[in-house]
Amino acid sequence: MKHEPLISQGGSSAPGTIWYTRCPVPTAAGIAIQKGWLSEAFAPDGIQVRSMRHSQDPKIRESHYTHTLDNSFRQGGNAPALFARSEGKDTVLLGLHWIPQYQAILTLAESGITTVSQLKDRKLALPRRVNDPIDFWRATAMQGYQNALRLAGLDLSDVELVDLPIEMTYVDEDVEITDSLTPAPRSIKFQTREMTALIRGEVDAMFGYSVWGAAVRGQISAIEVFTFDGVPMEQQVNNGAPETLTVSGGLLRDHPELVERYVMKLIMAADWAKKNRDAARRAIAIETGSAEYWLDKGCGADFADRLDFSLAPELVKTLEVRKAFLLDHGFMRKDFEISDWMDPRPLQNAMKRLEAEGLK
Repeated sequence: MKHEPLISQGGSSAPGTIWYTRCPVPTAAGIAIQKGWLSEAFAPDGIQVRSMRHSQDPKIRESHYTHTLDNSFRQGGNAPALFARSEGKDTVLLGLHWIPQYQAILTLAESGITTVSQLKDRKLALPRRVNDPIDFWRATAMQGYQNALRLAGLDLSDVELVDLPIEMTYVDEDVEITDSLTPAPRSIKFQTREMTALIRGEVDAMFGYSVWGAAVRGQISAIEVFTFDGVPMEQQVNNGAPETLTVSGGLLRDHPELVERYVMKLIMAADWAKKNRDAARRAIAIETGSAEYWLDKGCGADFADRLDFSLAPELVKTLEVRKAFLLDHGFMRKDFEISDWMDPRPLQNAMKRLEAEGLK
């Protein structure tokens, strides 16, 4: 897609508030927020920088998943971002980043299951959020199963996926978020439904993901039937691989300088993490709602070096894989071209500005 130079459309006053949201995973946004850099960057213009997920308005909180709120940025899992775009929401993809997160199929020792091939005809836990527009956690587990099964010459049709209905919405759970520095007090509950089903013998295996998946494994002494360590990138693709950075299209068109300013702070946060690994480790533990102990297993020992984002072709290719999965399994209704969605100019311009200021 050919892009013209980014120039403000004019006639549109700067917004009084810029909204942000990020998932409880390692992100540059999380670092920048904790450092206070985003608020500092926009304060001279009288622009407030506010968190969607700390709003008392459920419609604003829901925008974390649907990206309906104007003048907003989102960094995190790709399913909500892809879903919002497929529903026609005016968003732009600014960057992608890849941090290999813990992915494993877990069982209990008494199941006797030790290999993926032994999952044939067995019951696998599959949570189903019955009141959410995009059930990203169900999509996460389903793609994890599919990836593992296909590596063993099997497919989803070879196992029994056991629906585990969950009535509470993600937005309702976000009411529990009271600390403005973390999006993650509820993260430990992400896999409670699957874990209890496994313990009760309702299922034979469950999918464990990220730091909380690693914590579940330790909590119930689960056996790893399969982990994704060392498998090709295409077989690791899931909700957090790759993660997406998106922005409201209107904000980018009308105020590109504000978008570039935001992106600059995220670049600086990624650079800071590389130089301050111990402090970054503590910050990401807060972001994930996890003890630092689980970070190496859940996010890899080098996650502080991996917060940079780009639109590199190999990352875009993995997002295409993810989009195809969501379409094939009904998590998205409409297809679209990722090349039409992404815009490399804000990141390019932000890098140039940092270099000109001697900050890169």
